[in-house]
Amino acid sequence: MFIGLDLGTSSLKAILVNEKQAVLAVHLVSLTVQRRHDGWSEQDPKAWCDGVVQALKALSAQVDCSGLKGIGLAGHMHGATLIGVDDRVLRPCLLWNDTRSHAEAAHMDSDPQFRAVTGNIVFPGFTAPKVEWIRKNEPDVFSKIAKVLLPKDYLRLFLTGEHTSEMSDAAGTAWFDTGRGIGQMSYFQRAN
Repeated sequence: MFIGLDLGTSSLKAILVNEKQAVLAVHLVSLTVQRRHDGWSEQDPKAWCDGVVQALKALSAQVDCSGLKGIGLAGHMHGATLIGVDDRVLRPCLLWNDTRSHAEAAHMDSDPQFRAVTGNIVFPGFTAPKVEWIRKNEPDVFSKIAKVLLPKDYLRLFLTGEHTSEMSDAAGTAWFDTGRGIGQMSYFQRAN
């Protein structure tokens, strides 16, 4: 048996399948997006974790999960989940569709090195401009950032204690050197 967890903007979806990919159980947990200002889109990562716990309990209430072999994760990209040295969330996550960082994205994109290294135009929805917005507008929060995780990667931390991502998500941060397959914080630091 395998569980798939998909963190969407409006819900967390969970599915339990057997080795033949037959669906054994499904559960959906609704999520709320906070929009305190025009262009802002945030979620509390605690709601994601609570949703995972609720979904796993619901699946195991429907089917005996003692034969579980693994959990797969999928989720929306580009969100900035800011965590401190103790792995605690510092503020609500700025989601993929949060557009407050237009000026920061334009400034980063004006540096030809960003496109050359990341292989992407820097959009306000990407992670790096969001963190730059935090640096400029919430310096007290910025000073406490130990790690920036994407939403799915925060769920991985919650489930396993691991701080990691994978290439397809990292490529949408504007910090990732797509040619060399490594993170490039130096380009982010140059934007400051």
